[in-house]
Amino acid sequence: MVFSSLVFLFTFLPITLVVYYLAPWKIKNIVLLIASLVFYAWGEPVYIILMLLSITFNYFMGRDIDFNQDEPVKKKRSLILAIVVNIFILGFFKYYVFLVQTINSILSINIPYRELALPIGISFYTFQTLSYIIDVYMGKVKVQKNIFNFGLYVSLFPQLIAGPIIKYIDVANQIEHRKLSIDSFGVGTMYFIRGLAKKVLLANNIGLLHTAIIGMEFSEISVLTAWLGGIAYTLQIYFDFGGYSDMAIGLGRMLGFNFMKNFDYPYISKSITEFWHRWHISLSTWFKEYVYIPLGGNKVSVPRHIINIMIVWFLTGLWHGASWNFVVWGLYYGVLLLIEKYILGKYIGKMPQVLQHIYLVVIVIIGWVFFFSPDMGYAARYIGCMFDVGGAGFINKSAVYYFLTNIILILICAIGSTPYVHRLFKILVFKTKKKHIWSAVVIYGILFLIVIAYLVSATYNPFLYFRF
Repeated sequence: MVFSSLVFLFTFLPITLVVYYLAPWKIKNIVLLIASLVFYAWGEPVYIILMLLSITFNYFMGRDIDFNQDEPVKKKRSLILAIVVNIFILGFFKYYVFLVQTINSILSINIPYRELALPIGISFYTFQTLSYIIDVYMGKVKVQKNIFNFGLYVSLFPQLIAGPIIKYIDVANQIEHRKLSIDSFGVGTMYFIRGLAKKVLLANNIGLLHTAIIGMEFSEISVLTAWLGGIAYTLQIYFDFGGYSDMAIGLGRMLGFNFMKNFDYPYISKSITEFWHRWHISLSTWFKEYVYIPLGGNKVSVPRHIINIMIVWFLTGLWHGASWNFVVWGLYYGVLLLIEKYILGKYIGKMPQVLQHIYLVVIVIIGWVFFFSPDMGYAARYIGCMFDVGGAGFINKSAVYYFLTNIILILICAIGSTPYVHRLFKILVFKTKKKHIWSAVVIYGILFLIVIAYLVSATYNPFLYFRF
């Protein structure tokens, strides 16, 4: 089930909210847990068993680590077991085929394998359980003794499928003590509708341009066409994933939870370093706290720091998908971050802001080519077309057609990826008299109706990050 489906909007969500708000406080978490499991089972009826096993295993491992607080050897043994089992499950379902294919390719052998369907959201909920186990071990959080509350943390449907990655330490108190209010519900509704509009009106439509271009033969792709395809995907993935995150945050607010911001207008950045402080913030924070800092962070020698950065970005790329193009995408950013820190950083900072921004956007667009390509061969040929190698020259008829028919949409998306539209809206609506809040209600109501009109005639439109 996806947030941008009519079944979710007019069946699952209304029923869940009504039952949740009518339920006594003592069973609200049970209601949410059941709703979350139904939500997951709707699309993954088989893998709900895997999730329940993950919940049960990690619950008891947390209890075991807490029980052995005064016995360091046993406590550490339990931590290692929990980490190994979680990583093994994630690795088996996500990387088994990739590993066998790589071995077959390198050794020129033919080990038979069977394609496995990737359990939706497994990368996200595995990282959440790992953060819980590690934090219990470190004494940062108290162990959760109620298995239903722990199950809710792992499976909470607003952020179950594609994040944000929520650390237990950030929601531990909210799971047991949270406030529901009309104001919070209203703010959550606005977040949700805004995210829904980003997905349906912007991501889906600009995605049509990207889909059309990657469906072309390389001999037909001119430089302009290739860059249009890269720009389209750059905007699509932001509004798709950013829209999902807004919806997740909004749903959380409706239910009394406050989730961390996952995007902070990343395309207004002026360096790669700044970009990764603004893009997929929950994932960056997770790797920083549970991989980068334990490796020593930047409080080590320069060679060791370089190794730490490359380890983190190798794992970041691999986390996104079982393919070498994702690994290269991660290493691409690792190298760029090191170059900025040790070589170009001081020079980039002295450039005019416009040039800094152009530098960032060009680097990011090229990076997304690795991300959307099915393999490295495709990525290499597509990037070649972007720089007039092996394509159809600088410009051709199809390039002119795609440019003229999509330039308005591209400009709308480009402006929408900045904070200025939202700032103007807040100034016009919320920084005037209170009665103007009704203007917001009307605006968001109309926006919702427009979205529904699109969805009525739309086909299935999953989020891009569902594949991870």
